Amino acid sequence: MTRRYTKENLSLIVRKNIRKYRLMKNYTMQELADLTGLTHGYVRDLECLSIDKTPLLETVGKFADALEIDIRLLFDNIDTEEKK
Repeated sequence: MTRRYTKENLSLIVRKNIRKYRLMKNYTMQELADLTGLTHGYVRDLECLSIDKTPLLETVGKFADALEIDIRLLFDNIDTEEKK
């Protein structure tokens, strides 16, 4: 049985969605950092998928608030093409 909801899988999904919604809002990384109260370096590292970084749930909430979206959207799996 494959576990879909591992920490690693959820982290990757959330990180990709943060980038997706940031780009949809036309925010720079710095603008998103300012809106969340986080540093530019943190946002950059989070979006860089080669760096192992897992945001806390509270931090995911900060991103959802800053992006003005329902937090559940950040957990939507957008990897359907990669799994084929």
